Amino acid sequence: MARYTDAVCRLCRREGQKLFLKGDRCYTDKCAADRRPYPPGQHGQGRAKTSEYGLQLREKQKARRYYGILENQFRNYYNLAIKRKGKTGEVLLALLETRLDNAVYRLGFAMSRAEARQLVQHGHFLVNGKKVNIPSFLLKPGMIVSIKEKSRSLDKIKGVIEANASRQPPKWLEYDANALIAKVVATPLREDIDIPIEEQLIVELYSK
Repeated sequence: MARYTDAVCRLCRREGQKLFLKGDRCYTDKCAADRRPYPPGQHGQGRAKTSEYGLQLREKQKARRYYGILENQFRNYYNLAIKRKGKTGEVLLALLETRLDNAVYRLGFAMSRAEARQLVQHGHFLVNGKKVNIPSFLLKPGMIVSIKEKSRSLDKIKGVIEANASRQPPKWLEYDANALIAKVVATPLREDIDIPIEEQLIVELYSK
C-alpha cells in the first residue's frame, strides 16, 4: 500500500500551518513549523507570488496531507463525491472524514492519523464486531467501531487513550469511553469537520 515516507514536518512548513502529523511533537517547542515558519528548500524564505491556480493547488495538497493519502486516491474520492448528492466539496470532506483511520484518530485512540493508520493495519480494531485492517474503509451511519479485546491491554494503546481522555469526538460519532466503543450516528456535516480547508478551491481545481 503506497504512502508518504519522507519527513512530515516539511509538509507543515510547505503549507504554512500545522497539520498535526506528528502527534505530541506538534504541541511542543520542537515543532518545525514554529521553529522555521517558512517553506522548506533553498528558496523557502524568498518572496513568492501565488496565482489562483497556486491557491487551489495548495488547498488540495493541504487536504491530502491532513488525511495522509496520495494523489490518485484523493482523485478517486473526488470522483466519488461528484456522483453523490450535495455540494461536491462538502461531500468530499465527509468521505475523507469517515475513513476508519481518521475515526480512530478522532476518537483519541491514536496521537496522529499516521499512527491510527498503522494501528488499523495491524488489526487492532473491529467494525460491527469484525476485524478490519483497511485504513481507507468508509464508515456508514449505524456502524460500530471498537478496539479488539486483546488489544485493549497493550500499554501503547492504553497510554494513548489515557493521554487523549479529554479529546472530544465529533458529533457524528457517539462514543462510550468506558466500553471503548463508538457508533457512527450520522454522516459528517461541514460544521463537524474542524480542519481549515476551503473545499471550494479544490472543486475549482478539478473542474478545469
